[in-house]
Amino acid sequence: MDASSQHLAPFGSELRRRRTDAGLSLTALAKLVHYSKSHLSKVETGVKPPSQDLARRCDGALSCAGKLAKLAPGPPPAAFLPVNSELGEVWILTLDNDGGNGFRAVSRRQLLAGGVAGLGGLDLSAHGAARLRPGTPPRGGEAALSAYRAMFDLLRGLGQYQSPAMLMPTLVSQTHALRTIALNARPSERDGALVLAARYAEYTGWMAQEAGDDNRAIWWTDHAVDLASAAGDDEMAAYSLVRRGLITLYRHDAGQTVDLAVRAQSATTDPRIRGLAAQREAQGHALAGDRDSCLRALDRAAALLAQPADGAGGPVVGTSHVADPVAVVTGWCLFDLGRPMEAAEILRRELDRIPAHAARARTRFGARLALALADAGEPEAACAAAAPVLDAYGQIDSATIRVDLRGLARELNRWPTHPAILETRLQLTEALRTPAALA
Repeated sequence: MDASSQHLAPFGSELRRRRTDAGLSLTALAKLVHYSKSHLSKVETGVKPPSQDLARRCDGALSCAGKLAKLAPGPPPAAFLPVNSELGEVWILTLDNDGGNGFRAVSRRQLLAGGVAGLGGLDLSAHGAARLRPGTPPRGGEAALSAYRAMFDLLRGLGQYQSPAMLMPTLVSQTHALRTIALNARPSERDGALVLAARYAEYTGWMAQEAGDDNRAIWWTDHAVDLASAAGDDEMAAYSLVRRGLITLYRHDAGQTVDLAVRAQSATTDPRIRGLAAQREAQGHALAGDRDSCLRALDRAAALLAQPADGAGGPVVGTSHVADPVAVVTGWCLFDLGRPMEAAEILRRELDRIPAHAARARTRFGARLALALADAGEPEAACAAAAPVLDAYGQIDSATIRVDLRGLARELNRWPTHPAILETRLQLTEALRTPAALA
C-alpha cells in the first residue's frame, strides 16, 4: 500500500467496520448510497479516495452522525475572507449604448492617473463629476428618507424576479444619493440617511454574490458596515459576518462558516441577527457532518427568531419572504447531513408557504428540493420539482442557485437512459451552459 492509500485507509476501514456492524453487504450499501459496489470496495481498501458526497451519503445511511465525513479528505482550505476589499473607494457606473450596464470600483490612484476616462462611465465618488454643484445641497428630510425607504422595499421586491445586473445600477446610485444626503443633512437626519444607505449597500452586496462576484459582494458588505458605523449603528458589523458566512458556505468551507457565525453571535445582542447567525452556524455544522451541533444551533436560532422585533421600523435584515426560516434551513441542513428524504419533506412543505411573487426564494429552495429528491432516488419527482426552478432561473440569474443545479445535473446522470428524465437533463445542460452574468 502506497503513502496515499495509507492516508485513505482510516476512512475505508471505518466504513467497512460500520457497514458490517449494521449487517449490510457492499451490494446493500451501494443501493442505499447510489454508488457502485466496485467503487465502494475500492474506497474501503484505500484504492480510491472518498468524496465528500460519498462520505455524506454513508454517514446518513449508517447513522454515523458525521463521523465518516470527518475522516474524508475535505476541499483545500480557502484563503480567509479579507476584512477589507481591495477594490477602492471610487464608484464607476457604466451605461453602454447597447443597453448594457455595470459597476466598477477603482482606486483613487487610478482615477488620478486618468484611468477612469477609458471606462466610459459615470463617476459616483465624493469628488466625481456626478456630485451636486456648490450651493445646491440635496434635500433630505423625513419625507425624502421615507421615499428612499419605499424605494428600497420596491427594489427588494424586484430582486425576487429580476437579475442582479438589472438592479445593480439603481442600487449603487441610490446608495450614493443617501450618502450624499447624509453629508449635507442636519444632525437629526444624518444618522437615518446613513443607516438606510447601509441597508442599500448590504443588499447590493447580496446582489453581487447572486451575480457570482464574491469579491464585490465583500466590498459592498464592508461598505455597509462603514456607513452604519458612521451613524453609531454597530449591528451591521455583526450581520456582515453572517453575510460572509454565506459566501464561505457556498465555497463549501464548513470551518470558516461556523467561525464567522459564532463571531457574529458574540458581536451583538440583537436577537434577529443572532438568530440568523445561529442558522448559518447550523448550515456550517451540517456541511461538516456534525448533526448534534447542527441541531443545537437550529434550536438556538428558533428561540432567538421567535423573540419580538425591536420595533425600530427599518428594513428587516435577512429574508422577508420565508414564513419559517428555521424550518427551511432545517430542510437544507438535513440534506447535507445525508437525510435527503427528510429534507425533501420539510422543503416541500415550506416551499408551499413562500408567496408566488418571491420567485428568487422559491427558486432557491425549489432547487434544493429537487436535489434532495434526486439524492433520495426519486428522479421523476426531482424533475417535477425542477420544472418551475428552470423556468425562473434564466430570469433571476443566480450564482448561488446554480450550485444546486450543478448538483442536480450530476444526480440525474445516474439515470442516463430514463426517458422521462431526458428533457430535464437537456434543460439543465442549457441552463448551466452560460455562467451567471456579472453586474
